Amino acid sequence: MLYVVGTPIGNLGDISERALETLKEVDLILCEDTRITRKICGRFGIDTPLESFHHHSGEDEIQEVVKKLLKGKDIALVTDGGTPGIADPVGKLIEKMKEVGLEASPIPGPSAIIAAASVSGFYMNEFTFLGFPPKKRKRNKFFEKALSYDHPVIFYESPYRILKTLKELSDKKSFEIVVCRELTKVHEKIYRGMVKEVIAALEEEKHTKGEFTVIIKTNHEK
Repeated sequence: MLYVVGTPIGNLGDISERALETLKEVDLILCEDTRITRKICGRFGIDTPLESFHHHSGEDEIQEVVKKLLKGKDIALVTDGGTPGIADPVGKLIEKMKEVGLEASPIPGPSAIIAAASVSGFYMNEFTFLGFPPKKRKRNKFFEKALSYDHPVIFYESPYRILKTLKELSDKKSFEIVVCRELTKVHEKIYRGMVKEVIAALEEEKHTKGEFTVIIKTNHEK
């Protein structure tokens, strides 16, 4: 069985008992970065073998995992933080598993999307998640799409492009925004206001390090 295990997005205290039990009992843990997962394992006394599996893993690596599952191995799959399968390539593996009649079992855990939505202050009974904006091509199309919805839109952005992205969006229109940085971590911070106000607040910061989760609320929202 493949167990898709949610792990903390920052604070290790957020890991569930079920997740810990699963990581201890499986034969193998597939992880995005073995160095990061090893920290979790060390903290909780988990000595399960680790293997790398990430967005660069190709067909051969996927087939090898499927072979192990067919032989009866129990495998846990984790990312560097959060719930696997969201903005990462887990779907490719599960597609191959479906072809041979294998199923995956979710072990729910933290998600930056849901954490940000819960404190946004926006009406969130409907929202759209768009992943990361393109780095170069199709950025304009991405931004026009994000601003076209009549409900909140959530996306991720890196510290290297957060200001550039917000400025490109603000050039198109004015809207309310919530930007969450380093959720659950020591330097967690949430910025709220109109987009130009949040840009100004970020520009005043000495550093814009950390991962960002952005929620925009367009003016034509119902």
